[in-house]
Amino acid sequence: MEWKEYKVFINSEASEAVSNILVELGSAGVSVADRQDFLVHPEYGTDSLWELNEDDFPKDGVLIKGYFYGKDASEETKDLLIKRIEELKNYDLDIEEFQVETVDVIEEEWANAWKKHYHPVSITRYMTIVPQWEEYTKKHEDEKIITLDPGLAFGTGTHPTTQLCLQSLESIIRGGEQILDVGTGSGVLTIASALLGVASIQAYDLDDVAVKSALDNVKLNQLDADIAIKPNDLLKGIDVQADIIVANILAEIILKLIPDAFKNLRPGGQFLSSGIILDKREQVLESLVANGFEIQQINQMGDWIAILAIKPEED
Repeated sequence: MEWKEYKVFINSEASEAVSNILVELGSAGVSVADRQDFLVHPEYGTDSLWELNEDDFPKDGVLIKGYFYGKDASEETKDLLIKRIEELKNYDLDIEEFQVETVDVIEEEWANAWKKHYHPVSITRYMTIVPQWEEYTKKHEDEKIITLDPGLAFGTGTHPTTQLCLQSLESIIRGGEQILDVGTGSGVLTIASALLGVASIQAYDLDDVAVKSALDNVKLNQLDADIAIKPNDLLKGIDVQADIIVANILAEIILKLIPDAFKNLRPGGQFLSSGIILDKREQVLESLVANGFEIQQINQMGDWIAILAIKPEED
């Protein structure tokens, strides 16, 4: 069967937003080539999730690809994609220049070819992500294995924003907590939290395809925690008292989430937010403090920030 590949060349700040747009328009999968990711991990090809060629990375910005078939692979879809990207300017994203190209591809040429480039990788000292089809033996007794099928490309766990979250979760989870995972994507943070010993997790994503991807990945890992994954717009309509809320999403969306995150945390509960580009750091910090949070920790990897904040104990 013939598919159409939509290529978007754009600045890195818009990467997650454009990826979401492609999914919302019906893309069967999304890939992102970001030279910064390559430079952060110069060991690509030897100790990485992906064996990659540096020549495939754009020298400036990122290259985002989406895949469409049938009625979705139309000029109308391309026009709508361009229109939606232009609208990102309304969210204070730096969208000055971008290009959109389309290429015809044959399904059988790439349907499974990418799997040969995808291998186990250690994300932290105690956490390793392993693709479903790969065999892997633990390097030490305390190593925890996240089995993942990234076929729908909702997150492989290797992006700096996700790594920052995983590192923080390792440091704050003591066991038995109740967690809310907002914008769960592939479910990698939900799986990691369960492996680290939390008692229950409620995970949400606005996109039904992401929810299915997360559910499938959770099943692959045969977890003991009580896990519920449902479609929802952030925490709208949710009324719980969680110990930890984690959100690895765009800074602009985190700003909308902060009031509900405060409401849904018990006193002493922690809010871990990531996906924050360096330029948005102060804006998010100011909003957290204005909504009653106390800042515990700020971690950085490349141009990305993760913030750990706490809801103060009641007097």
